[in-house]
Amino acid sequence: MKIKAPIKFFAGRSSVYLAEKIAKSYGTELGSSSVLEFSDGEFQPSYLESVRGCIVFIVQSTFPPQDNLMELLLMIDAAKRASAYKVVAVMPYLGLARQDRKDRPRCAIGAKLVADLLVTAGADRVMTMDLHADQIQGFFDVPVDHLYASSLFVPYLKKLELPDMVIAAPDMGGSKRANAYSRYLNSEMVICYKLRKKANVISEMKVIGDVEGKDIIIVDDMIDTAGTLCLAADMMMEQGASSVRAVATHPVLSGPAYDRINQSSLKELVVSDTIPLKQECEKIQVISVADLFADVINNVYKYKSISSNFIF
Repeated sequence: MKIKAPIKFFAGRSSVYLAEKIAKSYGTELGSSSVLEFSDGEFQPSYLESVRGCIVFIVQSTFPPQDNLMELLLMIDAAKRASAYKVVAVMPYLGLARQDRKDRPRCAIGAKLVADLLVTAGADRVMTMDLHADQIQGFFDVPVDHLYASSLFVPYLKKLELPDMVIAAPDMGGSKRANAYSRYLNSEMVICYKLRKKANVISEMKVIGDVEGKDIIIVDDMIDTAGTLCLAADMMMEQGASSVRAVATHPVLSGPAYDRINQSSLKELVVSDTIPLKQECEKIQVISVADLFADVINNVYKYKSISSNFIF
């Protein structure tokens, strides 16, 4: 199929670091844009070059503050009003994804609201990675390319050549993800069962499975305060594990997260760069998602299959 519409890359301010790497991997440069800031905190993004008739890819992870989400929405709106042919929201990290259901009375479903806002703003397609819940794809009325960091983490784990690798789920909700890693790596799996009295506060945790003498790999989609992760790592070491590592796609790492990781029994934490690290940490290794997104963008642009980019 002959491609007529040119492609252009732009970035929100919080994701320039990643967008530049994606554009470079694709073989191009970021387009020029600016943000006019008012004294009261209001801001207005605009494009400094024509996007008429172009397929515009806007890279912006929507981690806090929520200005990042608003900036993305305004950039989508600006591109549509400037007669862009198609607008694709590239959101390596989709904020508010933990609000995917009503888990208590009279609460919002933030993930659905974000989906509606993106479509209303004019997004023709959404590209993201490791949603907190797979069903969030169904919240969108436009195509969603849901990428998985497993295609980056699995090769890394194989290179470690650990003799007794065991995959661990940090909670019951993560058992599906851990099971996928376990099957692909042909290793055993254990599950951490936890009880919470309120958000980010764990009242009790138990490990279901044998960890004695094993090299544990805890897998998760994100790490926020690192309370669950560090408690699980310490508990497994107390139960005789040889080592405990963790892989997580989105390093939210808020509050006391860095201190907890440094003081924990974790030997290593491997994350992606969907969210920039707030500070350096010797235990944290970062694997970039730029090449993966660039490859998928290229295939989407050329109407090719992207299934080869998925390990599972």
